[in-house]
Amino acid sequence: MSSLIIHGGAWDIPDDAVEAHRKGVARALEIGWHILETAGSSVDAVEKAILSMEDDETFDAGRGSHLNAAGQVELDASIMNGRTMSCGAVACVRFVRNPIGLARKVMEESEHILLVGEGAELFAKDRGIRLCTQEDLIIDRERKRWNGVRGRKNFTTKDAFRKSKKPSDTVGAVAIDSFGNIAVGTSTGGTFNKTPGRVGDSPLIGCGSYADNSIGGVSTTGWGEGMIKVVMAKTVVDLLEYNNGDAQKAAEEGIRHLKDKVDGHGGVIVLNSRGEFGISFNTPRMAYAYRNSDMDAPVVRV
Repeated sequence: MSSLIIHGGAWDIPDDAVEAHRKGVARALEIGWHILETAGSSVDAVEKAILSMEDDETFDAGRGSHLNAAGQVELDASIMNGRTMSCGAVACVRFVRNPIGLARKVMEESEHILLVGEGAELFAKDRGIRLCTQEDLIIDRERKRWNGVRGRKNFTTKDAFRKSKKPSDTVGAVAIDSFGNIAVGTSTGGTFNKTPGRVGDSPLIGCGSYADNSIGGVSTTGWGEGMIKVVMAKTVVDLLEYNNGDAQKAAEEGIRHLKDKVDGHGGVIVLNSRGEFGISFNTPRMAYAYRNSDMDAPVVRV
């Protein structure tokens, strides 16, 4: 059974941004679902769905991402193939518009798993990916937000996922195709006003993304430092294996574990090997959408 689930971030999404998030995840789901229903691969579906959200200025991924403390965009992404256990990731890239595509290139055309900064950009150029400029990634909304906190010494990012209206987003997707292969991807611009060079959970395999054909796949969103501490994506996949594939239960237990262990906030999307969904979050809102072969229509919620 083909299945696809998308997330567009778990945080305190403001009322005036809800509709844009709803449309963005719905569009990503439609793009990915078209690939799956025409016998395409789960890796293709995940990459193209995430790419659409990287190009959507609504989300903190690709163009429109948050600025770091130096007023720059630094992007992270990861992708994993649950059939081969191959994976690829990039972090702190400043001149690549769609880091999910570069992460796939790392997965398929490199002996390595994670490339960062200038090295990742050189690899992109060598593989025919056209580099962009910072101005291609920065939009007026984010420049204004950054100017509002510029120079503040006491600004912290952890509370961006609680009731604070501080901006934060990450996007992700998990898919299973008609051949039973699972893929996962996650992409982000990171937390607002982060220290330059900061790397969160999204590009770290086992923290932001994890896939195993025999069990399922998970993509995370939220406070990255907390997700790293509990190795969130792999933890939820392990919970899924231990509970005989109950995706919803694994998602809920994972978020409870995140809160209990490190007072973390965020969300997870889960897909088991049967194509069943799990969604859980402890933030005020989370944008998500899902569909499988048994459904007549998609579900889209914020």
